[in-house]
Amino acid sequence: MKHRSALIPALLAVLLLGACDKPTVVNAAPGPAGPAGPTGATGDTGSTGNTGTPGSTGATGASGSTGNTGATGQPGSGTTVIVTPPAASSPN
Repeated sequence: MKHRSALIPALLAVLLLGACDKPTVVNAAPGPAGPAGPTGATGDTGSTGNTGTPGSTGATGASGSTGNTGATGQPGSGTTVIVTPPAASSPN
């Protein structure tokens, strides 16, 4: 029992001395802001982007207009040649 009664005052002394070592904290309002600093240097140019994907094929265009009628031909020189197909052969 003798040792326990000596431990309690020693423990209290350690706790009290530990409280004395803490720094004092003062909360003060901040002062006015100072003048602005100089403008910083311009940054480097960024990387070039990738090439985009090709676009889709466009729609088919409209049909063209019908052409004008051609001029009438000239009459022939007088001789007419008529070509007839050969006669059909009879089955055997």
